[in-house]
Amino acid sequence: MIIYGVAFLAFCTLVGISVGEYLGKLIGVPANVGGVGIAMLLLIGFGSWLSKRGYLDSKTAQGVEFWSAIYIPIVVAMAAQQNVYGALKGGPMAIIAGTLAVVISFLLVPVLTRLGQKKPEADVVVPSTKTVG
Repeated sequence: MIIYGVAFLAFCTLVGISVGEYLGKLIGVPANVGGVGIAMLLLIGFGSWLSKRGYLDSKTAQGVEFWSAIYIPIVVAMAAQQNVYGALKGGPMAIIAGTLAVVISFLLVPVLTRLGQKKPEADVVVPSTKTVG
């Protein structure tokens, strides 16, 4: 059911925000560091993992798929609200970090594409038991 998709989204959001807060404290930043992105990755990755193992029925999978699709515009809207001017005014570290994140993401696209492809199955050759003669 779609309500399970909402519950799954809430779980992933809580875990992502908690991890983001912990990362912020770990590196000495008094803010959430990537919590929403972590939650989105959890939603997509853990949902896919559960689906492949058959733990999600079709209605639950539809709910998770719906919230996975709607979550990306939410992240974009949240990013649009951030204070870009303040980040740029803070120094070149924000520009370097943003550029580095984009470059690393672009470099990982081929790797993720290869990981997502199914491996071709080898042709099975059955030996013949007939004798020639």
